[in-house]
Amino acid sequence: MNKNKVSVLVIGAGARGEIYSRYALEHPDRMQVVGVAEPREVYREQFVAQHNISSDNIFSDWKEAAKAPKMADVVLICTQDNMHKEPAVAFADLGYHILLEKPLAPTAADCRIIIDAVKRNHVLLAVAHVLRYTRYTQKLKSLLDSGIIGDIISMQHLEPVGYWHQAHSFVRGNWRNEAESSFMLLQKSCHDLDWIRYIMGDNCKSVTSFGGLNHFIKQNQPEGAADRCLDCQVEATCPWSACKIYLGDAHKCTPHFRRVLTANPTEENVRQSLRDGPYGRCVYCCDNNVVDHQVVNMQFAHQQSVTFTMTAFTKMEDRKTRLFGSKGYLEGDGNTIRCFDFLTDQQTIYTIEEIEAGNRTQMGGHGGGDYYLMDRFIQAVLAGDQNLILSGPNESLESHLMVFAAERARKENTLVVL
Repeated sequence: MNKNKVSVLVIGAGARGEIYSRYALEHPDRMQVVGVAEPREVYREQFVAQHNISSDNIFSDWKEAAKAPKMADVVLICTQDNMHKEPAVAFADLGYHILLEKPLAPTAADCRIIIDAVKRNHVLLAVAHVLRYTRYTQKLKSLLDSGIIGDIISMQHLEPVGYWHQAHSFVRGNWRNEAESSFMLLQKSCHDLDWIRYIMGDNCKSVTSFGGLNHFIKQNQPEGAADRCLDCQVEATCPWSACKIYLGDAHKCTPHFRRVLTANPTEENVRQSLRDGPYGRCVYCCDNNVVDHQVVNMQFAHQQSVTFTMTAFTKMEDRKTRLFGSKGYLEGDGNTIRCFDFLTDQQTIYTIEEIEAGNRTQMGGHGGGDYYLMDRFIQAVLAGDQNLILSGPNESLESHLMVFAAERARKENTLVVL
């Protein structure tokens, strides 16, 4: 391996694979993308052009890449949730260090298989729990570790999924159906339970959970509505309208989300995608079955209690957290942290810059977490040091098991002891 630069093979050049690979464009002295496996021709060709990849290292399937001679130090596995285990195990066996998009896998058994493969082959693993890596999280963690609010007694944490994001990803999109991806808490909120575990710095001992799919069902379709928004007579009165979300100057989603619909998101191409593809469907006429709201209650090893709420029915914004301590109270919203001291009755406010000046905002997603995840991972590979990775195998497995326990608790209406 070039001791100053990490070579990377990307499996899945869609949204997450493309974003993480931008690190090579910002830091060509540290990282070079040398190979790609992507089944969709247009996305593959765009990615190849972006990174100037040799024709010898271009594949339409990850299995082809795994059969080729080892071409890189690292593999980024950014396939769909239920397509993680096989490539993760295969590339671990080939000696690649791995950055794996979250979640690890849709079942606890498959998660354990991946972790076992990584440990057996002595390769580095980073799970893309990007929330751990933000400057906001690191500042909040350092304040808590300094004892600013004393012992943590309890926590409230809110994930506001956002109304149009829910419609895009979890009603119309790739993560709408548990059989095709995984259950909602795993695919969307393993981020959050992992973050909670990291902030608490302790083991979760028991969980309960409540929630369901209440709104995005056929019974709630308005009278006169059509199965597609482009054909709908009442579309203008619907907050979930695909026309509102994707079309026109006032559309709600970012270029990143529009690119999921079509590799070239012009107005004409987006409109055609809404006419023919899944993203133009009425939200009340989809094959979705994942929940649209859920609450998880957790008790940690030293009797600390945590409540987590995930809901579609908000605007899309940063997570909100409140921490209640023996000496003070802290709340944060991804950008600002407010600490109140019980002894002095004084409040101190900390404002966090999302991403350091000089780092281009093209990797500013998740509060800068996308960038800092890649930065720490590349440093870890160069140093050969798993400890530089904040989301390594052991805690990632533990936080995934928390998620599986919570979903079992919801489905069985029971308390689950870990």
